[in-house]
Amino acid sequence: MIDPLPQPPALIRSLTQPIADALSLKTLPLHGHEVLLSFIAYYLMENFLAPRFSAEFFATTYSSLPPRTKINWNIRVVSTIQAIFICGLAFWTVLADKERENMNLEERIWGYTGALGMTQAFAAGYFIWDVKISATNVGILGWGSLAHAVSALLITSLGFRPFANYYGVAFVLYAMSTPFLNLHWYLDKCNMTGGNAQLVNGVALLASFFGSRLVWGTYQSVMVYQDILAILQQNVGEGPGSSTRTGDSGVMRFSDGKVLPLWLAYTYLGSNTLLTVLNFYWFGRMVETVTKRFRSPHNKKAKLASE
Repeated sequence: MIDPLPQPPALIRSLTQPIADALSLKTLPLHGHEVLLSFIAYYLMENFLAPRFSAEFFATTYSSLPPRTKINWNIRVVSTIQAIFICGLAFWTVLADKERENMNLEERIWGYTGALGMTQAFAAGYFIWDVKISATNVGILGWGSLAHAVSALLITSLGFRPFANYYGVAFVLYAMSTPFLNLHWYLDKCNMTGGNAQLVNGVALLASFFGSRLVWGTYQSVMVYQDILAILQQNVGEGPGSSTRTGDSGVMRFSDGKVLPLWLAYTYLGSNTLLTVLNFYWFGRMVETVTKRFRSPHNKKAKLASE
């Protein structure tokens, strides 16, 4: 399936081509404009849309927040919008991209379609912004947030080789729980802790996080582990420099016939494993955070420890 958006301007292709050549990111020049558009959009949301929207519609609450909490508030506005957009785009791609649906083992690892590249590009633009915002606000967001952002950007960027594009769209669906997580935080800040709205949202948060990250995410991780190990076994059987993969005009047109480098396999699997471990850790923290708001009659006065 082709990328439904217009082709990148010649200037963007010329600027991204040296990066693509240096890092072996063959499909990056085809989607550089989408990465840039995504980053700019989220930067503008953080610095202009989120503060103005919040000051207009949550004037009393927003104006009373300390500067650190305002930063967190604005970041969560951006991540909520991004989660809704990227999950919708990923669902559309999974349903509409028939080439992805019919991919075999080697195509799941090395295959490429324009629709997969587009979804990956919009995710990459967000993760570039996420790394920037996490690094400059590590005292507010924590080191775990920075580690997550770096790992997610690394996995997404490797997709431009192309590598594991098939699974990239699947992992994007991690973000299904993000709007509920942010709403839980906002309800605290709006003095609605422990109310019915937070109870309903808390159930939705735990269910969506457990389903999208721990069940779906872990299942997809196991699947990609199996595919990568199968490709590595093919490498051993065929010997260095040989492969059953052949480039053509279809989903394998960017395949170069080389075996899977061990560093690429280990980097991808290591980053994916880190994300999975963080998801289980955060789920435990999330259960504790949600349930403590409903343990006593004074729970409405409880606040999130982390801002």
